[in-house]
Amino acid sequence: MLAIAITAELNGVTDLQPEDTEQTPFYYTFKVQCTSCREVHPNWVSVSRFETNEQSGSRGDANFVWRCKNCKREHSANITDTPKAYPQQSPAKAKNILTLDCRGLEFVEFKADGAWKATGVESGTKFADIDLTEGEWFDYDEKAGEEVSIKEVKWEIRRA
Repeated sequence: MLAIAITAELNGVTDLQPEDTEQTPFYYTFKVQCTSCREVHPNWVSVSRFETNEQSGSRGDANFVWRCKNCKREHSANITDTPKAYPQQSPAKAKNILTLDCRGLEFVEFKADGAWKATGVESGTKFADIDLTEGEWFDYDEKAGEEVSIKEVKWEIRRA
C-alpha cells in the first residue's frame, strides 16, 4: 500500500482536499515505475477512483491498469478509499490523504493537477476550484474579512 501525503501551511482555511465526486471526479496524476524492471514511464498517468479498467486474463478490474513497455508485464492499482481532508495545524505535519493498493508498480511522483477545496476556519466559507499546481494559493474570505492562503505545499508518496 502506498499513500499520498501532503504537508502545507494553511492560513485561515482548513480541510483541504481534492474535489472528488462521481459527478466531477478528480484525476490523481503520477509518474509510475515498474517494480519488476524498475523502468519509469516517461509520461504522467492519471487515475480516477470512479473509473475501472479491465485486467487481461479476466483478473478483474482496477482503477489503473498499465503494461510496462520495457518488460511487457501488466500491473494495476486501486484507490482504496475516499480522500481525507488535510486540517489546519501548527506546525504543519505530513498527513496521508489517499491510499493506493499497487500491484507490480509504484507511483514515484505526484502532481497536484485538478480542483481542490477548503473551508474558512472562522467563517465556514467554502472555497472551491483551488489550484495547487504552483504549490501555493491565495484568496480573500469576505465573511472573515481576511486573506486566506495555502503555502509551502509538499507532496510525498510513502508506504501506508
